[in-house]
Amino acid sequence: MVAVKALSLPRKTSMQEPFDIEIGPVNYSVFPEGNDQYTIFKDGKEYIQIQKDTSSIWLKMDYKTELPIFEEDEEVNAIGQAIETYVPEEEDEEEDEL
Repeated sequence: MVAVKALSLPRKTSMQEPFDIEIGPVNYSVFPEGNDQYTIFKDGKEYIQIQKDTSSIWLKMDYKTELPIFEEDEEVNAIGQAIETYVPEEEDEEEDEL
C-alpha cells in the first residue's frame, strides 16, 4: 500500500479538479474524491463510484454500503485506465499564477 501512495504523490500534490474523459463515443465526467476514489457521471447523471485496486484493476463501489464490489467490469477498468492516462492542462495553472 505504501508503494501505491508513493506513486500517487508526484502525480497530484493537491485535490484534483473534475475533468472529462472520452471512451469511444461515450463522454464521462470524473470527480476525484481522494484516496484513488472517483465519482463518475455519464450523460449528466451520477453513474458509478470507482476505486483503484491494483495497477490495472479498478473496482465499482456499492452505493448502499460504500464497499468495493469484487467482480471484474470492463467498463470500470476502461474508465480507470483513462483516468490514469489523463493529463490536466497546465495552461490554466500558469494563468492563475500571473
